[in-house]
Amino acid sequence: MSRQQTTPEQHSVRLLKVGEQVRHVISEILTRQQVHDATLSGHSVSVTEVRMSPDLRQATVYVKPLLGEDEEAVLKALRTNTAFFQREVAQRLKLRFAAKIRFRSDETFDEASRIDALLNDPRVKRDIDGLDEEPAGD
Repeated sequence: MSRQQTTPEQHSVRLLKVGEQVRHVISEILTRQQVHDATLSGHSVSVTEVRMSPDLRQATVYVKPLLGEDEEAVLKALRTNTAFFQREVAQRLKLRFAAKIRFRSDETFDEASRIDALLNDPRVKRDIDGLDEEPAGD
């Protein structure tokens, strides 16, 4: 019996669905403080995104501690407890393979703040306002 072929669209939808399920499981574990770690118990951690590899064997988990406090300590605690998270995700989602989890800091908030600061710079505002005042071309 041959294996059923999937289209790239179906494949990417599956990756997104599994990534979202992994995000929910890890968020729930952190919210309910099921990890016995003083650092993680003392911080609220947001799981902002999970990106799955095409074979679903690796999951990159992007996290951000509330207010960005003690980010390095929180990442270290998450990485120390990676085996626990992998085991829990595999059990709860009943995946064929336990995805190898890698925790990364989510830099999108920092990048958004940087862009916002640039757009609010008086020199940039002057240039943008100058564009609005130019007459329409030919």
